Amino acid sequence: MAGIKSLVKDTAVYGLSSIVGRFLNWCLVPLYVYLFPADEYGVVSYLYGFTAVALVILNYGMETGFFRFANKESEPETVYTTSLISVGATSLLFIALLTIFLRPVAGAMLLPHDSLFIWLLGVTVAVDAFSNLPFAYLRFKNKAWRFALIKLMNVGLNIALNLFFLLGCPAIGRHCPSAIGWFYDALGGESFGIGWIFVANIISSLIVLLALTPQIIGRRWVFNGALLRRMLSYSWPLLILGVAGILSQNMGQLLIPYLFKGHETEARTMVGIYGANMKIAIVMVMFTQAFRYAYEPFIFSQARNEGEGKSRAYCDAMKYFVIFGLLIFLGVMFYLPVLKHFISPGYWSGLRVVPVMMAAELCFGIFFNLSLWYKLTDRTQWGMYFSLLCFALMLGLNLWLVPAIGIPDGYMGSAWAALISYAAVMVISYFVGRHYYPLPYEVRRIALYCLAAVILYIGGEWIGSCSPMWMTYCLRGALLLVYCGIVGAFENVPVVSPAMRKILRKSKK
Repeated sequence: MAGIKSLVKDTAVYGLSSIVGRFLNWCLVPLYVYLFPADEYGVVSYLYGFTAVALVILNYGMETGFFRFANKESEPETVYTTSLISVGATSLLFIALLTIFLRPVAGAMLLPHDSLFIWLLGVTVAVDAFSNLPFAYLRFKNKAWRFALIKLMNVGLNIALNLFFLLGCPAIGRHCPSAIGWFYDALGGESFGIGWIFVANIISSLIVLLALTPQIIGRRWVFNGALLRRMLSYSWPLLILGVAGILSQNMGQLLIPYLFKGHETEARTMVGIYGANMKIAIVMVMFTQAFRYAYEPFIFSQARNEGEGKSRAYCDAMKYFVIFGLLIFLGVMFYLPVLKHFISPGYWSGLRVVPVMMAAELCFGIFFNLSLWYKLTDRTQWGMYFSLLCFALMLGLNLWLVPAIGIPDGYMGSAWAALISYAAVMVISYFVGRHYYPLPYEVRRIALYCLAAVILYIGGEWIGSCSPMWMTYCLRGALLLVYCGIVGAFENVPVVSPAMRKILRKSKK
């Protein structure tokens, strides 16, 4: 139980940077969707889909590989410096190749007139890929608070720069143009539009890299080629896993422009609507990300322990992840009429994707939780198999469902494709894991919580269809308490469990 308490504490600290940070970035979405039409914001979502893929490629599984070998080898510092040199070299190579082949890359991405945007994001993602290893080192050293503070600094800088470039500079330009003309007019001023979003990103990423210099300089640099080969042997399946996984996560944004050639404006509008509504569902992604930051160091440190305690800790982690994930799902869905105001009314037609994508992200989080068996047994090729299967399912379902639904709601096909694909690999990973690394997960209890959440969600939707808004919020809040009461009763939470037992006895009478 001590291990679970440590995991909860670290998840809370990492969540401070992940959830609070993403929430603050989330607050930029209203700014973007009110300043830019859906087809322009669609370009932002589209490019961020590509940069997410590039970030995984440039990390090539070295983050997880670092945790595995730093806990396994006698000299973790050598593992760290070898990883840094490797990722640093590949990141510099990526920047050089992107600079040389920028025009053909922009043409292949269907953005021949936006090559500067692509270059700015390319350099940003290379810097972020290198920065991920110093962040991983902070996690390895259990310096969660420093990790969180630097992450929050990154978010704060990005928000401040966005506000400065998108709101401040136009205001200054109207009253004192000479103060900003030297850089603002040089890039096109207000007509540079969404480009200022990418400028803000690259500046904040470079400043964060400077903040991480204590984790980079002042150490004995050792490069061990034999160690790197063993790390790459362990990590390359994770690269395939990561690329397939991130392609799956961003499949809709990436494919829609290619599936509707000849209807470029409509395609970008769909990507913009899909991407904006995904920002509401991102609450589940934030929770999963916070959990992931704490979980990888946790599972590898627990692996050194003997006895059944570590198995119990793994199973408890899965159970509590599902419990809190379902609570987040219900909370977002019950109060979606309020949360929808974070985006412009012009984007509300896409609100239907929110419950589908939140359920999909919960399945993905459970799949990640299940991934411990192939990471601990060094069978990382299974992660590759699962991700390739997920990618194949996602691609096939997108190619079928998106054109079948068509303009203007084709993005719903991407949402359903995500849910079906993640649910499939989640189930398959569970059954394969039972063979290689059997764990006594409390499947029946987890299934009970899922069933309760589904019933309460349906009840909340029915209440919303036939009740005044104020009553809807009150009754849905009561349903959230019912869910917490059910969990409290089965988990023997003090006060809650005896109270629920009394209620059940009275209901039987």
